[in-house]
Amino acid sequence: MAPLTQAPAGAASAGAATDRVLRALADSTRRDIVSRTLAAPCSVSELARDYPMSFAAVQKHVATLQSAGLVTKTRRGREQLVSADVQTLRTARAALEALEETWRGRIDRMGEILAQDAHAQHAPHDSKESS
Repeated sequence: MAPLTQAPAGAASAGAATDRVLRALADSTRRDIVSRTLAAPCSVSELARDYPMSFAAVQKHVATLQSAGLVTKTRRGREQLVSADVQTLRTARAALEALEETWRGRIDRMGEILAQDAHAQHAPHDSKESS
């Protein structure tokens, strides 16, 4: 299905980035990893200890978050520390707020139209009398 409107230049890549972020945050384990790494950087081993899944599965979750730009990994000795990227979260929040504003505006406009329609239905109608 084709989009209803043409996106401005650059919006497609911004939209794709937002899609990656929202897909990554759709999983509760990944949301938890982001929350934990916002508080303090954690090694993948530290993260893996708290989930009922394999180390490799946690690594895949971290890789998904990293590809979405939600976390970064830095090496500290033999460990890789995972840290949340606050700027990416702010960008995602701004995108959601823009969507909320759009939909609130649409809902407000629908309310205005319905109110006008209700007023028009209850207003006396002018009728022409035949002579």
